[in-house]
Amino acid sequence: MAHERIVDLHIHSHYSRATSQNMNISSLYRWGKIKGIHIMGTGDFTHPGYFKELQEKLEPAEEGLFRLKKKFAAEEDKLVPASCRDNPSRFVLSVEISCIYSKGGRVRKLHNLVILPSFAAAEKLNTALGKVGNLKADGRPILGLDSLELLKMALDADEQALFIPAHIWTPWFGMFGSKSGFDALEEAFGDLRTHIYGVETGLSSDPYMNWRVKQLDGVTMISNSDAHSAEKLGREANVLSCDLSFSEMYKAIKTGDTRFVGTIEFFPQEGKYHYDGHRTCGVRFNPAETKKHQGRCPVCGLPLVVGVDYRVGELADRGENYKPKKHKAVEYIIPLSEMIAETKGVKNSNAKSVKEEYAALVSAFGDEFTLLRSTPVEAIRAGGFPEMAEAMRRLRAGNVFIEPGYDGVFGVVKVFKPDEEISKVSGQLSMI
Repeated sequence: MAHERIVDLHIHSHYSRATSQNMNISSLYRWGKIKGIHIMGTGDFTHPGYFKELQEKLEPAEEGLFRLKKKFAAEEDKLVPASCRDNPSRFVLSVEISCIYSKGGRVRKLHNLVILPSFAAAEKLNTALGKVGNLKADGRPILGLDSLELLKMALDADEQALFIPAHIWTPWFGMFGSKSGFDALEEAFGDLRTHIYGVETGLSSDPYMNWRVKQLDGVTMISNSDAHSAEKLGREANVLSCDLSFSEMYKAIKTGDTRFVGTIEFFPQEGKYHYDGHRTCGVRFNPAETKKHQGRCPVCGLPLVVGVDYRVGELADRGENYKPKKHKAVEYIIPLSEMIAETKGVKNSNAKSVKEEYAALVSAFGDEFTLLRSTPVEAIRAGGFPEMAEAMRRLRAGNVFIEPGYDGVFGVVKVFKPDEEISKVSGQLSMI
């Protein structure tokens, strides 16, 4: 029987704008083990400096996958808790490319994820893209290139190229985005639409929202972290049941068969473009409120930034409560550090006290995904973490409190009500 694999394909390196310096390949290896991610995208392979770093530090592992070379891995393993060291940590060559171009009389701005099985294929694509624009300027290159042309170039580099339109609903840079996207896959990709095997739902939508749109039937719903710092790895991910290899991963996404088990999701309301609104005016609307105000801000009178929930409704053929009879698994998580911060009453999930408890939890119980998904609540309580045990119980029951995000402002998802005394609540566990 094939093992379950946690896969996060969309991340960035330290060569991308607004990205942490810890996003180098050695650090990604370490955090992959701590998080419990088995296959990770490298991110940014088009950047010459990063491409060189990848070639220097990675070596072939299973077919189409890479591992950190032993001399570098040994140094990182010293920083990985013993409970996480046995996790396989593999890489696949990936990059997000920003395509800005004119089509159908409108300026389009689409982010696309390209995943390739070899350095030879990546080098071939880099050579072709280097003739289009400056690959040194940013880890996520911004190119005046039609997404259809990029798809052709990716398939020319390797026929097994995975081409995934990224965070497809975000207003400015998604394939279906309200500001510069398209209304149909065919509009963007023409006859090559059949080579789009998967789409990335993004942080502000989930598979259920996407299943309302008939044109996406037969397309695999993928979720990734789009991480700009190592701590954000795996905030969304995919669950595959297959052997470690590029071909198996490719087939799982292409066919959407039993090898693709499902996705691990952010609560979509936490995404920063879920609802509509104006950040500067403090206006946050659900789709019904936006329609009532005819899409305009009641404070300044300008058009509202229309979010993902509204846009899904525009393109949906099925009602809000639609659920396919048979569908892939969908799990919702809150990142462990955010839950720790909440139990401690700390606003910053990077606080020292949060980092210390995070380290204690993964040392005691294993990687973050194991903790979030399967470590028994009773074991967490017995291990001396009663508040976390209660938080985990509520998360798994879907018992959360949500303030949706809008116009670039992240939403808030919590497991405790603002007026609850967490120390008293944790005592409830003894009565379960």
